[in-house]
Amino acid sequence: MISTRLLNIVVATSTLLTSLLFGCSADKIIARKVSKEFKNNDVIKQYQVGFALYNLGEKKMIFEKDADKYFTPASNTKLYTFFASLKMIPDVMPALRYIEKNDSLIFWGTGDPSFLQFNVKDKSAYNFLQSSTKKLFFAPGRYSGTFFGDGWAWDDYDFYYQPEITELPIMDNMVTSSYVNPNKINIVPKVFAHCFAVDSTKTTGDFRVTRDFLTNDFHYSAVAVKPNYNQQNPYKTSPQTTVEVLSDTLHKTVGIVKMKMPANAKTLAGAKRDSVLKHMMLPSDNFIAEHLLLVISNQIGDTLSTTKAIQHVTKNHLSFLPDKVKWIDGSGLSRQNLFTPRDNVYLLDSIYHLVNNPEKLFDMMPAGGKSGTLKNAYPKTDKPFVFGKTGSLGGVHNQSGYVITKKGKTYIYSFMNNNFIKPTAEVRAEMVRIVTYIHDNF
Repeated sequence: MISTRLLNIVVATSTLLTSLLFGCSADKIIARKVSKEFKNNDVIKQYQVGFALYNLGEKKMIFEKDADKYFTPASNTKLYTFFASLKMIPDVMPALRYIEKNDSLIFWGTGDPSFLQFNVKDKSAYNFLQSSTKKLFFAPGRYSGTFFGDGWAWDDYDFYYQPEITELPIMDNMVTSSYVNPNKINIVPKVFAHCFAVDSTKTTGDFRVTRDFLTNDFHYSAVAVKPNYNQQNPYKTSPQTTVEVLSDTLHKTVGIVKMKMPANAKTLAGAKRDSVLKHMMLPSDNFIAEHLLLVISNQIGDTLSTTKAIQHVTKNHLSFLPDKVKWIDGSGLSRQNLFTPRDNVYLLDSIYHLVNNPEKLFDMMPAGGKSGTLKNAYPKTDKPFVFGKTGSLGGVHNQSGYVITKKGKTYIYSFMNNNFIKPTAEVRAEMVRIVTYIHDNF
């Protein structure tokens, strides 16, 4: 006669085996059905597609389509910047480095993008400098790179998504012009107002501001300004421009001094890191992404260098990835970046456990049908099932993130589309259809 204890062991073992077998069977079913979706899809056969689907709960890759091939990631690159920032930047951002010497306050930039940034609106550095009774001096020279990242398109210099990189960015490194009345615009920072002049040759079309490539000479159309007009143009940066903007903003004189930052320079606390990360992720802010890498570089040495930050993070924190990354910038503006879909998946898995709070993580990411760059990709909803990062350039459109199924399971996916000539909307529609299919059926 079988004892009660033995019977319980047999039942428990049977239940466990059934659960394991069912889990394996379910993953195989998903893999087979998703594979069929790709095989029967005439649209995505016309360009390069990579896809990886990962069972977060089981820690297992369940389907791959060219997931080990390299793709241009565009703004999927920001996932790597996001991960690196979580690893390297403290909970409170370092806003400035500084020393007080006699009657002077000398300060150095850390690359912190939040200084009066239009969304973050952090005033830590502003209040500190504005309230000081000492003479203010900016000491440039920490940043070792160029004003554009490697592989950036030079002819995008006048668009809002490509401001220049500096060690002490202020107000997004952009000039904002907005409607006052049909014949007048407001210009911020005001120090640039005298740089604006009418272009009498442009008498048709909408009111628009343009900037010369190498100077801060701005030109605007000789047409009426419409009430909804608001535009941002990157300004040409230099140490002199930085102190002019600072002086104008602080309403006090700021000088320039040539001085290497000493080891005992103090650090001024700034914005909360996670708030800055959220403002990078939701609108896919290139300016914030690039400067976060400089903040990471500030954590490891005296020099602010995109390359050094990437090399440090890659060597010390990305060894778990299955494929070697070619990581060039923080935003994904460079077409020299190359990542694989399965790298993206394993990175997202690491991010998930690093944050260790799904609700907090998903709040920092675009949500399908609700917020950020995924707001209009999926149907409008109060309960999104997709949280992730998009990435778009000409002929490139990607999505990588988390999809929650109707059964409550969480999968990680990376869907990368390169080298297409059809409208991006068609590529997006197929991607959304397949991700939604995963949500609906599993």
